[in-house]
Amino acid sequence: MSGKKILLDHGSGGLASQQLISDLFLKYLDNRTLHSLEDSAILDNKPGRLAFTTDSYVVDPIFFPGGDIGKLAVHGTINDLAMRGAVPYCLSLGLILEEGFAMDDLERIIISISEACREAGVPVVTGDTKVVPKGKGDKIFINTSGIGFVAEHIDISSKNAKEGDAVIVSGTIGDHGITIMTRRAGIALQGDLHSDTMPLHTLVAKLLQELPGDIHTLRDPTRGGVATTLNEIAESSGLSIELCDEALPIRPQVRAACELLGLEPLYLANEGKCLAIVSGDQAQKALAVIQATPEGREAAIIGKLTAGKAGRVVINTPIGGARVVTPLHGLPLPRIC
Repeated sequence: MSGKKILLDHGSGGLASQQLISDLFLKYLDNRTLHSLEDSAILDNKPGRLAFTTDSYVVDPIFFPGGDIGKLAVHGTINDLAMRGAVPYCLSLGLILEEGFAMDDLERIIISISEACREAGVPVVTGDTKVVPKGKGDKIFINTSGIGFVAEHIDISSKNAKEGDAVIVSGTIGDHGITIMTRRAGIALQGDLHSDTMPLHTLVAKLLQELPGDIHTLRDPTRGGVATTLNEIAESSGLSIELCDEALPIRPQVRAACELLGLEPLYLANEGKCLAIVSGDQAQKALAVIQATPEGREAAIIGKLTAGKAGRVVINTPIGGARVVTPLHGLPLPRIC
Protein backbone atom coordinates (compact mmCIF):
# COMPACT_ATOMS: atom_id res chain seq x y z
CA MET A 1 0.00 0.00 0.00
CA SER A 2 3.08 2.21 -0.19
CA GLY A 3 2.32 5.72 -1.43
CA LYS A 4 -1.44 5.30 -1.44
CA LYS A 5 -3.72 7.79 0.30
CA ILE A 6 -7.18 7.60 1.84
CA LEU A 7 -9.80 8.92 -0.60
CA LEU A 8 -13.31 10.12 0.08
CA ASP A 9 -14.42 7.08 -1.91
CA HIS A 10 -13.04 4.83 0.86
CA GLY A 11 -15.89 6.05 3.05
CA SER A 12 -18.62 5.77 0.44
CA GLY A 13 -19.75 2.25 1.24
CA GLY A 14 -19.03 1.21 -2.34
CA LEU A 15 -16.27 -0.78 -4.01
CA ALA A 16 -13.39 1.23 -2.50
CA SER A 17 -14.85 0.70 0.99
CA GLN A 18 -15.18 -3.02 0.37
CA GLN A 19 -11.59 -3.22 -0.83
CA LEU A 20 -10.35 -1.33 2.23
CA ILE A 21 -12.20 -3.78 4.47
CA SER A 22 -11.00 -6.90 2.69
CA ASP A 23 -7.45 -5.81 1.88
CA LEU A 24 -6.61 -4.14 5.19
CA PHE A 25 -9.04 -4.69 8.07
CA LEU A 26 -9.81 -8.35 7.51
CA LYS A 27 -6.17 -9.01 6.64
CA TYR A 28 -5.15 -8.18 10.23
CA LEU A 29 -8.31 -8.32 12.35
CA ASP A 30 -10.15 -11.32 10.89
CA ASN A 31 -12.09 -13.66 13.17
CA ARG A 32 -15.27 -15.73 12.84
CA THR A 33 -17.57 -13.01 14.15
CA LEU A 34 -16.05 -10.09 12.25
CA HIS A 35 -15.72 -12.04 9.00
CA SER A 36 -19.49 -12.24 8.54
CA LEU A 37 -19.50 -8.44 7.90
CA GLU A 38 -23.10 -8.10 9.03
CA ASP A 39 -24.59 -4.90 10.42
CA SER A 40 -24.04 -6.09 13.98
CA ALA A 41 -22.18 -8.90 15.73
CA ILE A 42 -24.05 -11.76 17.37
CA LEU A 43 -22.22 -12.73 20.57
CA ASP A 44 -22.32 -16.00 22.44
CA ASN A 45 -24.06 -15.85 25.79
CA LYS A 46 -21.73 -15.58 28.80
CA PRO A 47 -22.39 -15.93 32.54
CA GLY A 48 -22.35 -12.83 34.72
CA ARG A 49 -23.54 -9.24 34.40
CA LEU A 50 -22.83 -7.27 31.24
CA ALA A 51 -20.29 -4.43 31.35
CA PHE A 52 -20.24 -1.96 28.46
CA THR A 53 -17.96 1.02 27.81
CA THR A 54 -17.02 3.35 24.97
CA ASP A 55 -14.20 5.82 24.43
CA SER A 56 -12.75 7.97 21.65
CA TYR A 57 -9.08 8.59 20.88
CA VAL A 58 -7.73 11.73 19.23
CA VAL A 59 -4.12 11.71 20.50
CA ASP A 60 -1.57 13.94 18.81
CA PRO A 61 0.93 12.71 17.70
CA ILE A 62 -0.62 9.46 16.54
CA PHE A 63 2.72 7.62 16.86
CA PHE A 64 4.81 8.08 19.99
CA PRO A 65 7.50 6.19 21.95
CA GLY A 66 5.89 3.11 23.45
CA GLY A 67 2.76 3.05 21.32
CA ASP A 68 0.34 4.69 18.91
CA ILE A 69 -3.30 5.69 18.70
CA GLY A 70 -4.38 2.14 17.78
CA LYS A 71 -2.71 0.40 20.70
CA LEU A 72 -3.95 3.16 23.00
CA ALA A 73 -7.55 2.62 21.90
CA VAL A 74 -7.44 -1.13 22.55
CA HIS A 75 -5.71 -0.84 25.92
CA GLY A 76 -7.83 2.07 27.10
CA THR A 77 -11.13 0.31 26.46
CA ILE A 78 -9.94 -2.97 27.98
CA ASN A 79 -8.81 -1.08 31.08
CA ASP A 80 -12.14 0.75 31.44
CA LEU A 81 -13.84 -2.65 31.62
CA ALA A 82 -11.25 -4.05 34.01
CA MET A 83 -11.69 -1.15 36.43
CA ARG A 84 -15.21 -2.42 37.17
CA GLY A 85 -13.95 -5.97 37.67
CA ALA A 86 -15.15 -7.11 34.25
CA VAL A 87 -13.47 -9.75 32.11
CA PRO A 88 -13.15 -8.09 28.67
CA TYR A 89 -14.85 -10.09 25.90
CA CYS A 90 -14.82 -8.10 22.66
CA LEU A 91 -14.39 -4.67 21.09
CA SER A 92 -15.86 -2.55 18.33
CA LEU A 93 -13.64 -0.33 16.19
CA GLY A 94 -14.81 2.92 14.62
CA LEU A 95 -12.44 4.95 12.43
CA ILE A 96 -12.82 8.53 11.20
CA LEU A 97 -10.16 9.14 8.56
CA GLU A 98 -9.15 12.39 6.91
CA GLU A 99 -8.93 12.44 3.13
CA GLY A 100 -5.28 12.16 2.14
CA PHE A 101 -4.22 10.16 5.19
CA ALA A 102 -1.35 7.87 4.23
CA MET A 103 -2.42 4.27 3.69
CA ASP A 104 0.93 3.08 5.09
CA ASP A 105 0.21 4.85 8.37
CA LEU A 106 -3.27 3.36 8.49
CA GLU A 107 -1.86 -0.12 7.91
CA ARG A 108 0.70 0.44 10.67
CA ILE A 109 -2.10 1.39 13.08
CA ILE A 110 -4.28 -1.59 12.13
CA ILE A 111 -1.31 -3.92 12.63
CA SER A 112 -0.79 -2.38 16.07
CA ILE A 113 -4.48 -2.89 16.91
CA SER A 114 -4.25 -6.49 15.75
CA GLU A 115 -1.19 -7.16 17.90
CA ALA A 116 -2.74 -5.50 20.95
CA CYS A 117 -5.95 -7.50 20.58
CA ARG A 118 -4.09 -10.77 20.11
CA GLU A 119 -1.84 -10.19 23.13
CA ALA A 120 -4.81 -9.24 25.31
CA GLY A 121 -7.06 -12.03 24.00
CA VAL A 122 -9.85 -9.54 23.22
CA PRO A 123 -10.94 -9.43 19.53
CA VAL A 124 -12.54 -6.72 17.41
CA VAL A 125 -15.90 -8.16 16.32
CA THR A 126 -17.54 -5.20 14.54
CA GLY A 127 -16.54 -1.84 13.16
CA ASP A 128 -17.14 1.13 10.91
CA THR A 129 -15.09 3.55 8.79
CA LYS A 130 -15.93 7.08 7.70
CA VAL A 131 -13.82 9.48 5.63
CA VAL A 132 -14.11 13.28 5.98
CA PRO A 133 -12.79 15.86 3.48
CA LYS A 134 -9.22 17.10 3.88
CA GLY A 135 -9.09 19.81 6.53
CA LYS A 136 -12.25 18.56 8.27
CA GLY A 137 -10.36 16.13 10.54
CA ASP A 138 -6.83 15.50 11.73
CA LYS A 139 -5.43 12.31 10.17
CA ILE A 140 -7.34 9.72 12.23
CA PHE A 141 -9.76 9.53 15.15
CA ILE A 142 -10.72 6.20 16.72
CA ASN A 143 -13.73 5.14 18.76
CA THR A 144 -13.71 1.80 20.54
CA SER A 145 -16.49 0.23 22.57
CA GLY A 146 -16.01 -2.80 24.75
CA ILE A 147 -18.14 -5.52 26.27
CA GLY A 148 -17.15 -7.58 29.29
CA PHE A 149 -18.75 -9.72 31.95
CA VAL A 150 -18.71 -9.23 35.71
CA ALA A 151 -19.11 -12.14 38.12
CA GLU A 152 -22.12 -11.84 40.44
CA HIS A 153 -19.97 -11.49 43.58
CA ILE A 154 -17.85 -8.61 42.23
CA ASP A 155 -18.78 -5.07 43.27
CA ILE A 156 -16.09 -2.55 42.39
CA SER A 157 -16.99 1.13 42.69
CA SER A 158 -15.54 4.44 43.90
CA LYS A 159 -18.33 4.68 46.47
CA ASN A 160 -17.15 1.45 48.11
CA ALA A 161 -13.90 2.90 49.48
CA LYS A 162 -13.76 2.67 53.29
CA GLU A 163 -11.96 4.44 56.10
CA GLY A 164 -8.62 2.76 56.72
CA ASP A 165 -8.28 1.51 53.15
CA ALA A 166 -4.88 1.75 51.49
CA VAL A 167 -4.20 3.45 48.15
CA ILE A 168 -1.97 1.46 45.78
CA VAL A 169 -0.76 2.64 42.39
CA SER A 170 0.29 -0.17 40.05
CA GLY A 171 3.41 1.60 38.75
CA THR A 172 5.19 4.82 37.95
CA ILE A 173 3.19 8.02 37.49
CA GLY A 174 3.03 10.39 34.52
CA ASP A 175 4.91 8.36 31.90
CA HIS A 176 2.32 8.73 29.14
CA GLY A 177 1.50 12.40 29.66
CA ILE A 178 5.10 13.59 29.70
CA THR A 179 5.97 11.42 26.68
CA ILE A 180 3.18 12.99 24.62
CA MET A 181 4.02 16.50 25.79
CA THR A 182 7.74 16.29 24.99
CA ARG A 183 7.10 14.50 21.68
CA ARG A 184 4.60 17.13 20.58
CA ALA A 185 6.89 19.98 21.59
CA GLY A 186 9.94 18.41 19.93
CA ILE A 187 11.85 18.41 23.21
CA ALA A 188 14.64 15.84 23.42
CA LEU A 189 15.47 14.76 26.97
CA GLN A 190 17.92 12.22 28.30
CA GLY A 191 16.49 8.96 29.60
CA ASP A 192 14.02 6.48 28.21
CA LEU A 193 10.76 8.42 28.07
CA HIS A 194 7.95 6.29 26.66
CA SER A 195 4.23 5.76 27.08
CA ASP A 196 3.07 3.25 29.68
CA THR A 197 0.12 2.06 27.58
CA MET A 198 -0.73 -1.57 28.43
CA PRO A 199 -3.79 -3.69 29.28
CA LEU A 200 -4.45 -4.30 32.97
CA HIS A 201 -7.19 -6.94 32.92
CA THR A 202 -4.82 -9.78 33.78
CA LEU A 203 -3.44 -7.86 36.78
CA VAL A 204 -6.98 -7.07 37.94
CA ALA A 205 -8.13 -10.68 37.54
CA LYS A 206 -5.23 -11.87 39.68
CA LEU A 207 -5.98 -9.28 42.34
CA LEU A 208 -9.67 -10.19 42.52
CA GLN A 209 -8.83 -13.88 42.64
CA GLU A 210 -6.33 -13.54 45.49
CA LEU A 211 -8.21 -10.99 47.59
CA PRO A 212 -11.95 -11.46 47.03
CA GLY A 213 -13.91 -8.86 48.96
CA ASP A 214 -10.87 -6.74 49.84
CA ILE A 215 -10.65 -4.79 46.56
CA HIS A 216 -13.12 -1.94 46.94
CA THR A 217 -12.23 0.48 44.14
CA LEU A 218 -10.26 0.31 40.90
CA ARG A 219 -9.63 3.33 38.67
CA ASP A 220 -7.25 4.11 35.82
CA PRO A 221 -5.90 7.65 36.22
CA THR A 222 -5.95 8.81 32.60
CA ARG A 223 -6.99 12.39 31.84
CA GLY A 224 -6.47 14.51 34.95
CA GLY A 225 -3.98 12.03 36.35
CA VAL A 226 -3.70 10.53 39.82
CA ALA A 227 -4.69 13.78 41.53
CA THR A 228 -8.04 14.17 39.77
CA THR A 229 -8.92 10.48 40.03
CA LEU A 230 -8.24 10.41 43.78
CA ASN A 231 -10.36 13.52 44.24
CA GLU A 232 -13.22 11.72 42.48
CA ILE A 233 -12.79 8.68 44.76
CA ALA A 234 -12.72 10.89 47.86
CA GLU A 235 -15.86 12.70 46.72
CA SER A 236 -17.75 9.49 45.90
CA SER A 237 -16.82 7.76 49.15
CA GLY A 238 -17.33 10.79 51.39
CA LEU A 239 -13.84 10.35 52.85
CA SER A 240 -10.47 12.08 52.81
CA ILE A 241 -7.30 10.71 51.23
CA GLU A 242 -3.81 11.27 52.60
CA LEU A 243 -0.82 10.67 50.31
CA CYS A 244 2.85 10.30 51.19
CA ASP A 245 5.00 12.39 48.86
CA GLU A 246 8.07 10.17 49.32
CA ALA A 247 6.10 7.04 48.39
CA LEU A 248 5.03 8.29 44.94
CA PRO A 249 6.77 6.23 42.23
CA ILE A 250 7.96 8.75 39.65
CA ARG A 251 10.76 8.04 37.19
CA PRO A 252 13.70 10.48 37.52
CA GLN A 253 13.41 11.44 33.85
CA VAL A 254 9.69 12.21 34.28
CA ARG A 255 10.40 14.31 37.36
CA ALA A 256 13.18 16.15 35.52
CA ALA A 257 10.96 16.84 32.52
CA CYS A 258 8.19 18.11 34.79
CA GLU A 259 10.59 20.49 36.53
CA LEU A 260 11.77 21.76 33.14
CA LEU A 261 8.24 22.31 31.83
CA GLY A 262 6.65 23.45 35.10
CA LEU A 263 4.28 20.48 35.37
CA GLU A 264 3.02 18.46 38.34
CA PRO A 265 3.38 14.68 37.82
CA LEU A 266 0.16 13.98 39.75
CA TYR A 267 -1.85 15.69 36.99
CA LEU A 268 -0.22 13.85 34.08
CA ALA A 269 -2.14 11.17 32.20
CA ASN A 270 -1.38 7.48 32.61
CA GLU A 271 -2.53 4.81 30.15
CA GLY A 272 -1.26 1.63 31.77
CA LYS A 273 -1.63 2.18 35.50
CA CYS A 274 -4.44 1.66 37.97
CA LEU A 275 -5.26 2.89 41.44
CA ALA A 276 -6.48 0.16 43.78
CA ILE A 277 -8.28 0.98 47.01
CA VAL A 278 -7.93 -2.10 49.21
CA SER A 279 -8.61 -3.11 52.81
CA GLY A 280 -5.88 -1.63 54.99
CA ASP A 281 -5.08 -4.94 56.70
CA GLN A 282 -4.57 -6.59 53.29
CA ALA A 283 -2.51 -3.81 51.73
CA GLN A 284 0.84 -5.61 51.85
CA LYS A 285 -0.64 -8.79 50.38
CA ALA A 286 -2.35 -6.80 47.62
CA LEU A 287 0.92 -5.01 46.87
CA ALA A 288 2.76 -8.33 46.62
CA VAL A 289 0.12 -9.71 44.24
CA ILE A 290 0.39 -6.66 41.99
CA GLN A 291 4.19 -6.60 42.05
CA ALA A 292 4.26 -10.28 41.02
CA THR A 293 2.64 -9.37 37.67
CA PRO A 294 4.63 -7.98 34.71
CA GLU A 295 2.35 -4.94 34.65
CA GLY A 296 2.78 -4.10 38.33
CA ARG A 297 6.43 -4.61 39.17
CA GLU A 298 6.86 -0.96 40.25
CA ALA A 299 3.63 -0.75 42.30
CA ALA A 300 3.65 1.15 45.59
CA ILE A 301 1.38 1.96 48.51
CA ILE A 302 1.03 5.74 48.34
CA GLY A 303 -1.64 6.65 50.87
CA LYS A 304 -4.73 5.84 52.89
CA LEU A 305 -8.35 6.86 53.32
CA THR A 306 -9.33 8.69 56.49
CA ALA A 307 -12.39 10.19 58.09
CA GLY A 308 -11.14 13.73 57.48
CA LYS A 309 -12.96 16.35 55.44
CA ALA A 310 -15.08 14.56 52.85
CA GLY A 311 -13.76 14.83 49.32
CA ARG A 312 -10.36 16.23 50.27
CA VAL A 313 -6.99 14.89 49.10
CA VAL A 314 -3.83 16.01 50.89
CA ILE A 315 -0.18 15.09 50.39
CA ASN A 316 2.21 14.92 53.32
CA THR A 317 5.65 16.32 52.49
CA PRO A 318 9.05 15.08 53.73
CA ILE A 319 9.52 18.18 55.92
CA GLY A 320 6.34 17.52 57.87
CA GLY A 321 4.01 19.83 56.00
CA ALA A 322 0.88 19.05 54.02
CA ARG A 323 -0.75 20.52 50.96
CA VAL A 324 -4.18 20.08 49.47
CA VAL A 325 -4.30 18.38 46.06
CA THR A 326 -7.22 19.68 44.02
CA PRO A 327 -8.68 18.24 40.79
CA LEU A 328 -7.15 19.36 37.51
CA HIS A 329 -8.19 22.85 36.44
CA GLY A 330 -7.89 23.82 32.78
CA LEU A 331 -6.34 21.70 30.05
CA PRO A 332 -2.52 21.70 30.29
CA LEU A 333 -2.11 18.55 28.15
CA PRO A 334 -4.61 18.57 25.27
CA ARG A 335 -5.16 15.44 23.20
CA ILE A 336 -3.20 12.98 25.33
CA CYS A 337 -5.55 10.10 24.50
